[in-house]
Amino acid sequence: MSTSPHVLVVDDEPGMLRYMKTLLELESCRVSTVSSGEEAIHSVQHGKPPDLVLLDVVMPGIDGIETLEKLRQIKPELKVVMLSCVHDTMKVVKAIQLGALNYLTKPFEKGDLDSILKDSLHTASDAQSDVEELGDDLFFLSASPAMQKIRQQVKTIARVEVPVLMLGESGTGKEIVARLIHKWSARATRPLHKVNCAALPADLLESELFGYESGAFTGASRSKPGKFELADKGTILLDEIGEMPPGLQAKLLHVLQDQEFSRLGGRSTIKVNVRILAATNIDVQRAIADKQLREDLYYRLNAFTISIPPLRERRDEIPILLKHFMNRFAESYARAPLNLSPQVLQECQRYSWPGNLRELSNFVKRFLILGDEAWALHELRTGAASHAQPENAASGQHPAPAGLKSIVRGVKDEAEIQAISKALEQTSWNRKEAARLLNISYKALLYKIRQYQIGVPQSRRTHLTPNM
Repeated sequence: MSTSPHVLVVDDEPGMLRYMKTLLELESCRVSTVSSGEEAIHSVQHGKPPDLVLLDVVMPGIDGIETLEKLRQIKPELKVVMLSCVHDTMKVVKAIQLGALNYLTKPFEKGDLDSILKDSLHTASDAQSDVEELGDDLFFLSASPAMQKIRQQVKTIARVEVPVLMLGESGTGKEIVARLIHKWSARATRPLHKVNCAALPADLLESELFGYESGAFTGASRSKPGKFELADKGTILLDEIGEMPPGLQAKLLHVLQDQEFSRLGGRSTIKVNVRILAATNIDVQRAIADKQLREDLYYRLNAFTISIPPLRERRDEIPILLKHFMNRFAESYARAPLNLSPQVLQECQRYSWPGNLRELSNFVKRFLILGDEAWALHELRTGAASHAQPENAASGQHPAPAGLKSIVRGVKDEAEIQAISKALEQTSWNRKEAARLLNISYKALLYKIRQYQIGVPQSRRTHLTPNM
């Protein structure tokens, strides 16, 4: 390594201390060793804190978990990696919750230790532009301390076979975090299946999750496997879990406990090995109090929780995300990326982005298609005024004019009309191509054309074919 980081190794086995010291010195680390939690606490409290602590979980006296807790109280930013002879899932989860960066299961190879050192000793600037590609044009970008912390949590918890619950507002990237967990897990070569629990009524959601046998209901002419069967040995993401009907939550709880279920209309039991990830944007405690979410299901899903902050709480990411989205969409639309003026960047930083990443990406798409800076500034300023209105009213200031919402809506409608018209013109009114250019479904484009009554120019009508 380019510098000589100081590593403190804490283990009650003399042989392990010698082995670790040898491996670490091969990587040009300065190494200190102690054989108990008490010595580790004294060393950090009264000496210069090390760059990294490698801490054994099982030790006489103060064990690794208690030692970790005390070390984090003394120096909250201290980097700690746990060492364990046994894969004790709950202790690993507890350690991560207390702030451990990662863990190593003994015995381990030198390559495993090297990987841990690389991940643990990199600087904040090294991680500033980390982009993890996830396929389907999705990516995870960790350009703020909050997202770098989530990235580290994901990297560690991905290898621990426990359910993970992701909390956050709509559009913050809960599905992206789920995909990252799956990518870094031992199940990465198996499928990840997503089910939106809010998108289907109870009976259809049940058949979607658990499948059905032929004749289970009217129209069931043949058997069909559900998502749990299809995700066997892989991962399933239950999005908007708080919207799942209570009766179905009970059946899901049974699957979590026993990893088995029956298809609708079936008599036999199907056993599966599926890792469950869940996501919701609801207030979980209120949902439990209102009987919207079963408390026992919540505690089953909540082996580990990742809370994703809204974009307004990580504004330092906004310029990087804008540039990243701009380059991606420009390549997708076969266009040159547009420069964002200091004025646009400043307004983007001021805006609260209530729709989070989803709203930001859509803003970049529209800006790229329209190429109109005046429109962009107007969109951001009117949006900011609209979202500031409740705050002004609460603070006793004069509320915004009553017609502001309709004005904002009108501006957005006009922007959509311009974007759609321009896309249709560029594709010679080939609506399928225009939908692809706008990154919306063909049906959605047809709906918008009808909604805004966008007419076909007379010069184009003779050239249109039925499937366009």
